[in-house]
Amino acid sequence: MAWVLDLMFQLKELLMKSKSTNRPTHSEKTGKSIAESPLSESLQHLLSGQKDQTGETSNFVIEPLFRSKSIVRIICLVIVMMLIIANSFGQSCTPQGDQTSFGSNGVWTGYVYQGMNFNTYKGYVSEGKAGNPNFDESFGGAQVNYNTHGCSVLTDTFSVRYKLTQTFTNANYTFTVGGDDGFRLSLDGGATWFINQWVDQSYATTSKSITLNGTYNLVLEYYDHFIDNRLTFNVVTACAGSGDPSVYGTNNVWKGYIYTGMNFNYYAGWVTEGTAKNPNFDEGFGGDIVNYPTSDCPVTTTQFSARYRLQQTFSNAKYVFTIGGDDGYRLSLDGGNTWVINMWKDQAYTISSYTVQLNGTYNMVLEYYENTGANRITFNVSSGILPLKLLQFTGNKVSANDVLLHWETTAEVNTDHFTIQRSSDGANFQNIGIVSAKGNISSGEVLNYSYTDLSSQQGIASYRLEMTDIDGASTYSSVIQLSEAKSSEQYKIYPTVVQHTNLFISLSSPLNAVKVELFDLSGRKLRENNLPTINGTQVLLSASNFGELTNGMYLVHLSAEGQTILNKMIIVQGH
Repeated sequence: MAWVLDLMFQLKELLMKSKSTNRPTHSEKTGKSIAESPLSESLQHLLSGQKDQTGETSNFVIEPLFRSKSIVRIICLVIVMMLIIANSFGQSCTPQGDQTSFGSNGVWTGYVYQGMNFNTYKGYVSEGKAGNPNFDESFGGAQVNYNTHGCSVLTDTFSVRYKLTQTFTNANYTFTVGGDDGFRLSLDGGATWFINQWVDQSYATTSKSITLNGTYNLVLEYYDHFIDNRLTFNVVTACAGSGDPSVYGTNNVWKGYIYTGMNFNYYAGWVTEGTAKNPNFDEGFGGDIVNYPTSDCPVTTTQFSARYRLQQTFSNAKYVFTIGGDDGYRLSLDGGNTWVINMWKDQAYTISSYTVQLNGTYNMVLEYYENTGANRITFNVSSGILPLKLLQFTGNKVSANDVLLHWETTAEVNTDHFTIQRSSDGANFQNIGIVSAKGNISSGEVLNYSYTDLSSQQGIASYRLEMTDIDGASTYSSVIQLSEAKSSEQYKIYPTVVQHTNLFISLSSPLNAVKVELFDLSGRKLRENNLPTINGTQVLLSASNFGELTNGMYLVHLSAEGQTILNKMIIVQGH
């Protein structure tokens, strides 16, 4: 250590220089010269070759005569030398640990760094204890030296990466992490962050629950920016649901079993839906990403699932089931063995209907899952003896605001009226009109009805019929959905007023498998013409098709390859 020897030589020269003075300096308090003081004697023995009272021999010989100014300089040099030597010994350390190994059996291995972004590795520490990974670490305080297996780190602008391989039995777990400043927790070795609060902050905690089953590589990262520092970790088994998830509800009231995870991963508790008078319901779960209460444990309304059960007795009749959901849903009438409605996929709110003849007791199962975003499940069943036989129910958008609905019936017995209902979401319907029934008819006669919705909604609209007999009993048709009709300036049907002329179409691109249909305003089809392909300007319907028609308004419906292309109202005159 050459620099130490150099410093000692500087000290010797300073002492030798002080020897040249002819005036010994006296102590004002004792009257003795400083050379006779204990301090002078100690320095003299330290730097002379003489033995002191302990028998130790120093390295240099000097005269014990000093001036006070020289003594101050000597003491300062000694102090500096001692500090440098102490610091030199303090820095002679080697960081231990490989920075990659995971702890086990509840004991974390934490790799400590100087710098907030894992800059300079200092060594490793351990947290938690056998069988219990929870801990609360304050690092000895603010701006102090925190010891590791290796080198100490100053607890200011430092960071730690903790690693633990942990096995979890199948259950729902709640993780709570707190920190001052930033922290984040990964369950997959650092690939993704289950909890992420990587920001400067006063001490704050974050909790999140998840279903786990198996062995996971946990990574907990932490940094401190300035002054206070603290990191806490806690994991506990979340509460478990009570009751038997295989039990069915009765008397129109569903028993719903709620789970965390989209595939019924961990049972949290049960709820009920429907009333004693009506099994129909519309459930929005309180909103997006909120806590939805159950009999036992709340569930966060993202990536969860529900299984509803109801044992229901149906009298001999035809029933229409209408289910809606965002995201996936499916309905079974035989305890989940088969699915009569199956829309098990991620989707915006969508409805589906199923019509069936039932007679007896059925175990209904309605399943639902939510991935992310909005969440909703709806159930509706219309029951009762049909007062008629509905052959078809269709609709066509004939203009930007007008929808023409058409239906055909037969075997009407004591039918009183039809109520037309419209919905923007496929579940909540409003009455928009009533059409009186035409009365009792023979079973072979077909009756045609129509209704024009003059204030239809933009986008997708849903329609259904409520069919009511003279005794007040009613049932519902299947739901039909209509979107905007495909119309474009590419296609033009003319003339609007037909007087002993053909009906033409002009188009800029060809259409294949074309069907042209002519309806009266009651919805009854009068003419149909099928064309393999059309292009340019071409006759859709010849003048002979209008010869027997009475004067009035008619609807022309043009489709190609099964898709609606254009609807147009025309006026027939002069016949």
